[in-house]
Amino acid sequence: MKKALDRFSQQSKNYKDYRPTYPEGMFKYIYSFCNTRNTCWDCGTGNGQVAAVLSNSFKQVFATDISQQQINNAILKPNIHYSVQRAEKTIFPDHYFDLITVAQAVHWFDLPSFNKEVNRVLKPNGIIAIWGYGLLKINPEIDAIINHFYQHIIGAYWDKERDYIDQSYSSIPFNFNEVVIEKTFKIETQWTIDQLQGYFNSWSSVQNYKDKNKGDSPVEQLIMDIAPKWNTGHQQITFPIFIRIGTPMSNQI
Repeated sequence: MKKALDRFSQQSKNYKDYRPTYPEGMFKYIYSFCNTRNTCWDCGTGNGQVAAVLSNSFKQVFATDISQQQINNAILKPNIHYSVQRAEKTIFPDHYFDLITVAQAVHWFDLPSFNKEVNRVLKPNGIIAIWGYGLLKINPEIDAIINHFYQHIIGAYWDKERDYIDQSYSSIPFNFNEVVIEKTFKIETQWTIDQLQGYFNSWSSVQNYKDKNKGDSPVEQLIMDIAPKWNTGHQQITFPIFIRIGTPMSNQI
């Protein structure tokens, strides 16, 4: 099993404050495949953003992360049970969960070990849903600046796991009976330029850059480049979502 990668403890407050939220329609689509809504595991929960949504529809939500700092900043609800655990080896009972979710995190895992663990703890008629989102879009002028930053300024500072995001999870080993996804989803929000800056500062690649460049941040120059193109207080921000859904290998939908 590969070494656990914690890329978000250092900027856990930024992660909580500036990461985008997922659309309600996506959750409803995932729930449509669930036979029951008793127990759910949100793996790689981070600040509990997804766990908080799941808690409105499931009786019990178990949310795990390898970062105690992320858990310390998590959203608290009476039916959410947080714990620090690796995704690949948990203390959960066999065949316990109706739904397992992983949002923008599965690419960090040791995937063969995680897939094996999911098949162990998922109910025979349970569902696993993994999803993420790609590079944000604003408008052509600003997008060009962000794309240059992404590829040429910060590109060398991404971990190799970022390739899975760039490939929209199409190359993720997914050892489950896969469900055909018949809908598309996207995140749409309105941000100020300060919120945009906070989001960029939550990137793991920015932390890697700062670690290797005496704490200097490339985000300040990026925002200076964007500012003349930022015509209003808020801009429409769009993130494309990619999602994969499956059932245990012994079961079919």
